[in-house]
Amino acid sequence: MGNWKLNGSKTMVADLIKALKAPATECPAVAVAVCPPVLFLGQAQTLLADSSIALGAQDADLNSEGAFTGENSAIMYTEFDVQYVLVGHSERRTLHNEADATVAAKFAAVQRAGLTPVLCIGETDAQFEANDTQAVVQRQLQAVIDHCGIEAFNNAVIAYEPVWAIGTGKTATPEIAQNVHAAIRTFLAGLDAAIAAKIQILYGGSVKGASAAGLFAMADIDGALVGGAALIADEFAAIIRAGA
Repeated sequence: MGNWKLNGSKTMVADLIKALKAPATECPAVAVAVCPPVLFLGQAQTLLADSSIALGAQDADLNSEGAFTGENSAIMYTEFDVQYVLVGHSERRTLHNEADATVAAKFAAVQRAGLTPVLCIGETDAQFEANDTQAVVQRQLQAVIDHCGIEAFNNAVIAYEPVWAIGTGKTATPEIAQNVHAAIRTFLAGLDAAIAAKIQILYGGSVKGASAAGLFAMADIDGALVGGAALIADEFAAIIRAGA
């Protein structure tokens, strides 16, 4: 899943989607999705109509409508064939001060619209150095469980993103990432083993074509939420192929 963040133009969207269609077709066993800025969802919907690439949005308001200037609701996304919505990305948590409870409410709003939330969780550098990783990710998961119930994860994706590895060029080793992914799955299994076994847990944090295969070889890493490399067709194609 490519998160384009605050990047794009009409030309860039057209060129990038055109370049990604072939590698996505060549790897039918790999689920591929892109999350453009909201302004380009209509254009992306048209360009992706004849492809296997799914469309995602980067955020959604917790309200479905009303006097909330500048926001976009999950129900609006349904008119653009959006399937996935990121919630709780670390940049939303840190730059926009989104609390765990707000993220949980957004998660619920996405599901009410019939879409699949991609719940982003992860620790800061200070929390990592303090060995607080598991406590942080469990707290972030628990907020959603408290609000929606464990059953809500029947229709959800989790993306573990260590904040210290986002946009920094640092990447958790496959072993570090696997340990956290396994801990997430074990935590969920304590509430519902079936949900824990089937849920997709993606890794995010400076994933590149060269590092993807090593990450995907881990037992509990089911894919990647890709930032900067998702804007480079050859890099994202290499990541797609690594998942095949």
